[in-house]
Amino acid sequence: MKKLILLFFLISNFSIAQDLIPTSTGDEIKVTPILHGTVVLEYQGKTIYVDPYGGASLFNGQKKPDMVLITDIHGDHHNQETLDGLDLSNAIIIAPQAVAEKLPEGSGKSVQLMSNGQKEMISGISISAIPMYNLPETDDSRHPKGRGNGYIVELGGKKIYLSGDTEDIPEMRSLSDIDVAFVCMNLPYTMDVDQAADAVADFKPGIVYPYHFRGGDGLADVEKFKSSVNSKAPEVEVRLRNWYPEN
Repeated sequence: MKKLILLFFLISNFSIAQDLIPTSTGDEIKVTPILHGTVVLEYQGKTIYVDPYGGASLFNGQKKPDMVLITDIHGDHHNQETLDGLDLSNAIIIAPQAVAEKLPEGSGKSVQLMSNGQKEMISGISISAIPMYNLPETDDSRHPKGRGNGYIVELGGKKIYLSGDTEDIPEMRSLSDIDVAFVCMNLPYTMDVDQAADAVADFKPGIVYPYHFRGGDGLADVEKFKSSVNSKAPEVEVRLRNWYPEN
C-alpha cells in the first residue's frame, strides 16, 4: 500500500485531513478536500485549485492558486461567485471552451483553453484533458461529450486523474498507470456507486478518492463503493474523506 500521511484528526471512517502523498522526487503532494468536487493540490510550491465552489471563505488558510482547473459549465464546477472572491492574480485558469466563454474578461493571470485529448505543459506541469460525458450520448444529455474536461495532472512522477462529471465511459476505463483518482458518483447527474466501482476496478488506480457524491437523493453510499472496489480490485486503496462537512 502506498504510504499516506494524515494530518489533523480522524472522525469515524472519514478524515478531515490533508493527505501527503510521497513522490519520486522526495517532495510530497498535499491533497486537501474542500467541498463536493473541489480539491486543492500542492506540490513544490505550486498550488492548484480544482473546480472552486462553495464560497471563497472555504479557501481561508489556503495558498493563492497558481493554477485553476475548471471541468464544466455547471455551477458546482464553474462557480463565478466563488472565483470572484478569490485572489486569482497569479493563476492560470485552465478550462474548456464552453467555460472560457462564460469567464469575465481579465479572469486570472491568463486563460488556457484545453479540449478533450489535448496535452500541454503549463508552468512546468503536464496537464491532459480527458473526455467526461453521460451515457447514452443524446442531444439532451446533461454532460455531452466534448463540452467538459476531466484532467490528468502529473506531479512528481504521479498521475492524478480528476473525473469531472462523467459516467463510466470507455475513455476512463482505458486509463492506465493512474496513481491517484478522484471519481464522481451522484445520480441523476453522473453515475451510480456500482458503475463507479466497476470502472475503478477496471483501470485500477493506486489510490481512489470518491468525491462529488451528493446527488438528488442525498449522499451516495461511499462505504458500499469501497467494499465493491476492494472485492474486485483489493490492490486499490480507497480513501474516504469528508467532502461535505455540513452533513
